[in-house]
Amino acid sequence: MTSTVPTLRHERILLREGARLVIGMDEVGRGAIAGPVAVGLSIVDVDTRTAPEGLKDSKLLAEAKREELQPKVARWARHAAVGLASNERIEQIGIIAALGLAARRAIDAIREEGVDLTGAVVLLDGSHDWLTPAIGGAIPVTMKVKADRTCAAVAAASVLAKVHRDRLMIANDAVHPGYVWTSNKGYASAEHYAGIERVGASPLHRWSWLKQPGLFDLDAVGA
Repeated sequence: MTSTVPTLRHERILLREGARLVIGMDEVGRGAIAGPVAVGLSIVDVDTRTAPEGLKDSKLLAEAKREELQPKVARWARHAAVGLASNERIEQIGIIAALGLAARRAIDAIREEGVDLTGAVVLLDGSHDWLTPAIGGAIPVTMKVKADRTCAAVAAASVLAKVHRDRLMIANDAVHPGYVWTSNKGYASAEHYAGIERVGASPLHRWSWLKQPGLFDLDAVGA
């Protein structure tokens, strides 16, 4: 059974193998029907100490616990950032390319802080390397299935991305009321669909993702 307590074991292997920095990276919002996709990154090195107590993959944490951990994680990581790609960009270039765009923006934010990423390697959750095509091989990418549950740097990136994106969706609930984004954060739910049927789609919805038979008539709501 896979442990749900992430450690730096795999990151330290990569560091012993020659990496100067390990960039844990994870995405949030890929399957939502409204709002941006977010990619978080957290960087560790040979001097990084054990991760904050209670750190887990963001999906395994209650919202209050994620909020509590976010500043601790941000301080713990050598460097951290979150990049976004809007729902409009998702529609224009597709979700995979949008993930790459958000990741590039997170990496660029780190570089703009003056961080030298020479000798860095990205540790990416999953088995599909959507990052290398986006960054042109500028940073080596290593994949690990369930890295968000077993690798502290990736779990930290997951928490950073989740908290950042959730806050955006909560703030936008006041701007575009009726979808209960304070609860569902833009993901599909009965209350979210009911809101779309009641007041129509908002500018933050992923238009093509809503074209499901029997959901509602997009033309009728001006979408």
